[in-house]
Amino acid sequence: MIIKRWLQRILSVFFLLLLLGCNGGKPPISLAPTGEWVKKAIALQVRQSQELLSENLKVSNPDLKISGISIQKIEPLYMAHLPTFHITGSYNLEIDLPNQKVKQKSNLFDIFLQRQKEGKTWRWLKKEILNSEDKPIWKTYLVRPY
Repeated sequence: MIIKRWLQRILSVFFLLLLLGCNGGKPPISLAPTGEWVKKAIALQVRQSQELLSENLKVSNPDLKISGISIQKIEPLYMAHLPTFHITGSYNLEIDLPNQKVKQKSNLFDIFLQRQKEGKTWRWLKKEILNSEDKPIWKTYLVRPY
């Protein structure tokens, strides 16, 4: 009887540890990107959409200035076994057009930044959904350090 209880406890602990190990955990918040990396990722995202618009309108790309970044939430997770951070917040944007300057305040952002293995570079992850029946495809773009 004592052996049976002892064996049940050992198995319970084993299964508990097994379940805890399967959840994947979360990367420590200390690995989260700095404000500079977030700013560069937002600039990359804005530039990418601006290039598409400029291409369609057949005009040159305007100068963009990002400022006033306010981070509301950082959610750590693992994607492809790498520390990834889902970051939301707002920023101000100044667009320098040929005939005018446009200022936008409190633009919302929702980005995923992934720290690469060596810890020196970051990638912006962009979720694309081709149609409602397909699973999303993640494209990644290197965030330049300069």
